[in-house]
Amino acid sequence: MSAIPRPNSRNISQPQRVVDGVVERIQAGALKPGDRVPTEPELMREFGVSRTVVREAMSRLQAAGLVATRQGVGTFVLDAVAQLQRPLLGLAARDVQVQQVLAMLELRISLESEAAHLAAQRRTPVHLAAMRAALDAFDAHRRAGASTTEDDFAFHVQIAVATGNEYFEEVLRNLGGATIPRPAQKPVEAANAGDTMARAPTFGAPLTPLEHNKLVTQREHEDIYLAIERQDAVAARAAMLMHLVHSRERLRTVCRET
Repeated sequence: MSAIPRPNSRNISQPQRVVDGVVERIQAGALKPGDRVPTEPELMREFGVSRTVVREAMSRLQAAGLVATRQGVGTFVLDAVAQLQRPLLGLAARDVQVQQVLAMLELRISLESEAAHLAAQRRTPVHLAAMRAALDAFDAHRRAGASTTEDDFAFHVQIAVATGNEYFEEVLRNLGGATIPRPAQKPVEAANAGDTMARAPTFGAPLTPLEHNKLVTQREHEDIYLAIERQDAVAARAAMLMHLVHSRERLRTVCRET
């Protein structure tokens, strides 16, 4: 297993320090599939960070497919070796550059447009309910000013699931949410993070201007959902294509302005 590249410590954000610590234990075998990850208080003490930082780190690890959280029980390691050996996850989140994210979006445009087309043909009431739940969660979190990242990713994953082709979901999960913009850090956290806008908004990196596009994203998601619901495969493909092309252009615009 190749080691994850480590940049100068000054460029590592607080959540990423926690992520790195957990990943190193997984790679070393100290944490094996099925093992429970140290609790929030334990990680807070070990890394000297807040509960918010620990939760953000766990969100990044979940997005990467390395851990899963069981409500009221704890966070547990998944089949991390297989995840870490996947080429698309070979780079640490902090080392994914903007151009790489744009390239990933280009891949998603092709992949997910076809996924939406197939989902419209094959979806079941169960699939629709799962998509609707993700959309409703996105709306609730947007209105509350909270992160919508996981809801965004969940919606796209549920479309992939509705294709009935496991490989659509596999490829999308391998991308790990790296192309879905994350919520901005608070000013103090951002100052401590040392992140630069040259790096892509991957697994939680800040990208403040995109926060204003949540409502646009929500409307685009609704268009995709409605096309899938009425089993209009052509419209579903077009709506997904438009959504991802717009996402790519929004990212380009933000990067030009920073």
